Amino acid sequence: MVKEVVKVGMLGLGTVGSGVYKILQSNASLIARKTGARIEVVKVLVRDTSKNRGLDIPEGILTDNPDDVLKDESVDIVVEVMGGIGKARDYALAALQQGKSLVTANKDMMAVYGEELFMAASENRCDLMFEASVAGGIPIIKVLKQSLAANRIEQVMGIVNGTTNYMLTRMTLDGSEFKDVLAEAQARGYAEADPTNDIEGFDAARKIAILASIVFNTRISLDKVYVEGITRISAEDIKYACELGYVVKLLGIAKDTSNGIEVRVHPVLLPETHPLAAVNDVFNAVFVKGDAVGETMFYGRGAGELPTASAVTADIMDAARNILHRVQGIVGCTCFEERPLKPMGDVRTRNYLRLRVVDKPGVLAQIALIFGENQVSLATVFQKETVEGKAELVLVTHEVAEKNLKQALQGIEQLPVVEEVCNAIRVEDQS
Repeated sequence: MVKEVVKVGMLGLGTVGSGVYKILQSNASLIARKTGARIEVVKVLVRDTSKNRGLDIPEGILTDNPDDVLKDESVDIVVEVMGGIGKARDYALAALQQGKSLVTANKDMMAVYGEELFMAASENRCDLMFEASVAGGIPIIKVLKQSLAANRIEQVMGIVNGTTNYMLTRMTLDGSEFKDVLAEAQARGYAEADPTNDIEGFDAARKIAILASIVFNTRISLDKVYVEGITRISAEDIKYACELGYVVKLLGIAKDTSNGIEVRVHPVLLPETHPLAAVNDVFNAVFVKGDAVGETMFYGRGAGELPTASAVTADIMDAARNILHRVQGIVGCTCFEERPLKPMGDVRTRNYLRLRVVDKPGVLAQIALIFGENQVSLATVFQKETVEGKAELVLVTHEVAEKNLKQALQGIEQLPVVEEVCNAIRVEDQS
């Protein structure tokens, strides 16, 4: 008997959930023709069933009891868009254990509990889809798991946090300071009242952990990702970077090297000619290099009601097709290897350094001596403005191991002629 309706239960009806509901309603005919059956939302879990959400929702759909979604035998697909980790993980696991396909936009849950959820999906022969968990409306999960599956991926680099990209864009174009652009981002609704997850790089770390796990077929736990935010980036750093032919971006980086996988999040100086350098404001982009396909980039809105809902709805359609054809669970967890991670201290990059020093002869010689003792070679040195007897030095190193650079900077900080090591930012020259 041909199934004419695939029934969906939703967990959450906030920004993304409302977007999903809108798309399913407004594009219902198109979605049905592309899927092969109507997709019908039969239950939606919310905190307050009496709240006016501005949506045309039939009576009896909204519920404040999770069992009405999870234990309804007619529900084929559960869509988790409530966010958070605790309850979301419990509900997601319960859905999969009952053989219901799960679609989620929850990067936190996938980064922390992905292995457990994939195991439940495999054991119960159902789908676990999470396209919207990374980069919102940009198709990247499916691209990596399916479209580029024949490739050995050499690296993935991405601007995967719109808040920080907006802030760095404003600092670049307007010459503004960090605290001013943060206030502007909060006023425009791009940054939360507590922006820690964004500006400290934690949001991007969750996303690159997910992407790295896929491309390197190895479970990358969140605590293995090196994370550094943008709070130390100043208008001076942005200006000097531009003078050197670079832009400053916060990147999630995953690289395959001969002695281990690198997975890290931090600000970088990126050449103006790199495709990611032109990605501005709240837009996201993911740059992928494979051994067969070469270089590709995926660009678009990484957040927002409808862009994120677009990815969620497409996953719902895929899950529905699989149910109709009785082929659930065919693209499951791809973490079948256990590849070693390279310690951050062994990662080799070029580096931009900004120092404030006493403006007198012999200072550079003292600094250069410590660099030499730690095998740090300098490619470029500029002396910038001198104010009240203090000069700013801008230096760019050749490629050096992270541990060597840190040891050198610790020694330089102890020099009486050095007032401050203002910043150290890695340079990503190679695509």
